[in-house]
Amino acid sequence: MAYPQVGVGLPIIGPEASPAAIADIAVTAEQVGFAAVSVFERLLLPAAPDWVNHAGLPEYPAYDASETLTYVAARTERVRLHTAVLMPLFQQPVVLARRVATIDHFSGGRMDLGIGLGWLPEEFVATGVPDHGRVAAYEEAVAVLRACWGPDPVELAGQHFTVPPAKIGPKPLAPLTLYGGGVTRSAIERAARIADGLTLAHRDWESTRVAIGWYHDAGGSGPIILRAGPLKPHPMLNGPLTFTPAAILDDLQLAAESGISRVDWDLNIVETPIADQLAAFKALAGRLW
Repeated sequence: MAYPQVGVGLPIIGPEASPAAIADIAVTAEQVGFAAVSVFERLLLPAAPDWVNHAGLPEYPAYDASETLTYVAARTERVRLHTAVLMPLFQQPVVLARRVATIDHFSGGRMDLGIGLGWLPEEFVATGVPDHGRVAAYEEAVAVLRACWGPDPVELAGQHFTVPPAKIGPKPLAPLTLYGGGVTRSAIERAARIADGLTLAHRDWESTRVAIGWYHDAGGSGPIILRAGPLKPHPMLNGPLTFTPAAILDDLQLAAESGISRVDWDLNIVETPIADQLAAFKALAGRLW
């Protein structure tokens, strides 16, 4: 049976999240043969009296994605480093381009960037992202990233960002793979248009396959990365619980049949203890190779 590549999600949020736990997961993933480690970005948790946590966001702060991957780069030698996903509009894109390229250098060329528009209104307010024009600003930020990673001199005059003629570095060691992420059809189609690949957060197989169909229908032909793990029960989710340790091989087979290039198995979603995660990753590796 041919399975897709497998990576793991790092524990950057939750009661057991710590630098030691992050290092243990990353080093173990590399030692047992997994292809990548990935992180997501979460800036804050709203605390207004009338706010309702409909999405079930974890009630803990999250480590910064970029700094976490820099730390992991120093502890590993082979695994790819992936953001699934990071929001470019939360910081100035020239600064982000340099930060990502720096991680790429420190890791020996192992950085992949998964990006998304974002969805939590409080995060937009906290980072000064306007209510209107976000999609245009997001696409322009992607153009700035690509320009900064390309030949000097860099120059861009846009509606939202302006880069005067300048030499900007460091440049990535090799062309970076830029993965677009999202849930809505417009976000998936945008990834097909302006990114090199697609990164998805798995909810259930029906919605994952629909999103992949949107991507291909919009002309997307790049690699597809699925960040997936067992989810907490949710009234909007139907069907059996997927990506549990017991079901993982069946789900990896379904991933391969769906055209998914890599699955980043994330056992942090249901707050699996770190020791149990390590045991599950070792057990899976023993069954895969």
